[in-house]
Amino acid sequence: MASRLVVRNVDAGYGAVRVLHGVSIEVREGETVALLGTNGNGKSTLIKCIMGMVAPEAGEVFLETDGVRIDLTRKSTQDIVGLGIALVPEGRRLFPKLTVEENLLLGAYRKAARADIARNVAFAYDAFPVLRGRRHQLAGSMSGGEQQMLAVARALMSSPRMLLVDEPSVGLAPILVSRVIAKIKELKEQYRLTVLMAEQNFNQATKIADRGYIIVHGKIEFEGGSTRELRENELVKKYYLGV
Repeated sequence: MASRLVVRNVDAGYGAVRVLHGVSIEVREGETVALLGTNGNGKSTLIKCIMGMVAPEAGEVFLETDGVRIDLTRKSTQDIVGLGIALVPEGRRLFPKLTVEENLLLGAYRKAARADIARNVAFAYDAFPVLRGRRHQLAGSMSGGEQQMLAVARALMSSPRMLLVDEPSVGLAPILVSRVIAKIKELKEQYRLTVLMAEQNFNQATKIADRGYIIVHGKIEFEGGSTRELRENELVKKYYLGV
């Protein structure tokens, strides 16, 4: 049975600071959905709510899979990863004093992925050949682009069904952004993943997205059923296309 991730009427923030206001989105199995917004509009907070890192003050976040509805707001981050949802966090969040291969192995702590460690490591090196040559290099000594590749590969080590990618373009040169985004698309197709990507680079995100949402000041201001609808939206023309 098809699965879907649903965020419905979520309010969330940090202490007295409210960041999200009644946010609702849905990600269906096999889709690549873009969550578009400039810095400070709540993209990362929404991703953290899904991953159990920020508790919603109101609303619900749930996963429907195999005919079962699972309330993610009552799950720990570890349990959510165990359900097959993996995160590539903003800023990579690698272990800089561990090697490339040690970082990869740490990504395989999900119980369901442990039997596939050897296969997943081999796949990671096939997907990102530069990592194979740097397998014994400390992660913190690599370039930003190489670290982003490692962050994606580490997430794949958990054998996920759904991949959340938070701001993959941050800190990268334009040519590297294009390569990383293209690789996410390639991996999505190979792994048959469902992808939710939070991104401020509209042109790159819409190269691989099936559809998307625009978040402004913590509210979903537009839902595009296709990338064409997104491109024709007035908010996009104003904030992203300079029209």
